[in-house]
Amino acid sequence: MPDIDLRLLRLFLAVYETGSTTRAAVRLGLSQPSVSIGLGKLRAHYGDPLFVQMPGGMTPTPLADHLAGPIRRALDDVGTLSAYRAGFDPSRSTRRFRIAMSDASHLTLLPHLFAAIRRAAPHSSLEASPIDDDLGERLSSGAADIAIGLIPGLEAGFYQRVLYYQGWVAIHRAGHPLGLLTRDSYAGADHVEVTNGTGQSLLHTALEAAGITRRIALSLPGFLGLPSVLTGSDLIATLPRHIGTALSRQAGLGISDCPIPIDSFQVKVHWHARVQADPTNAWLRETAFATLAHLV
Repeated sequence: MPDIDLRLLRLFLAVYETGSTTRAAVRLGLSQPSVSIGLGKLRAHYGDPLFVQMPGGMTPTPLADHLAGPIRRALDDVGTLSAYRAGFDPSRSTRRFRIAMSDASHLTLLPHLFAAIRRAAPHSSLEASPIDDDLGERLSSGAADIAIGLIPGLEAGFYQRVLYYQGWVAIHRAGHPLGLLTRDSYAGADHVEVTNGTGQSLLHTALEAAGITRRIALSLPGFLGLPSVLTGSDLIATLPRHIGTALSRQAGLGISDCPIPIDSFQVKVHWHARVQADPTNAWLRETAFATLAHLV
């Protein structure tokens, strides 16, 4: 049996509720012949007259009485589906938001973003995950909601929006014997290198262009040990300005403009095209923009 047209179901209900093809036509904005034709299609579909003309009007058959309830509920459900538009109420949400970011962002961005999310969504929670080779897959599957950072590999199938531009600084212990850093003193110093971070390729390219080979006395996988190392030594670390400034303030370190030119880069919020119209993801993105864009 073929599927029945929703318009015929509406016509059925109009005839059933008004007891008249004339009044049903007025309700539906149709001509009476159109209602009669539609009623003929309904009779053929169900193999039943459905309505019989009596002195008091169109009287439903037992089958029509049986169909009236399910048809009314079906049309109500269709109306609900047609009017449905997803929404998000942060004040009632218990959502666990998953944000991919670097460990530098854990120090500079995460405290501000966590505070902003919890103010608006006090029952929610936050999970920070790494920026790694699986990030694209995690964003597309929903295992991560958004990613924040310099992530050049996320292009096709993803949206992105610039948060801020990031330059470079050198940080060192206060009272470092080199004083004001120059190109020569920078080149002659001992350095500590943070090996993680997508911006490191920009630094290496700049050093190569300047003809400088740093003496790396210590390599670290992240930023956690830097303040203690720099405070107790004459090493110099070259870092993106945001994390360099944060560590300088946190540990009372000296900070200098890097004496060699290094390309700045864009820190962006990234999300998958699948959630572009999702109101929950849109709220999270807008919260990140409103909270973080002014920090630098």
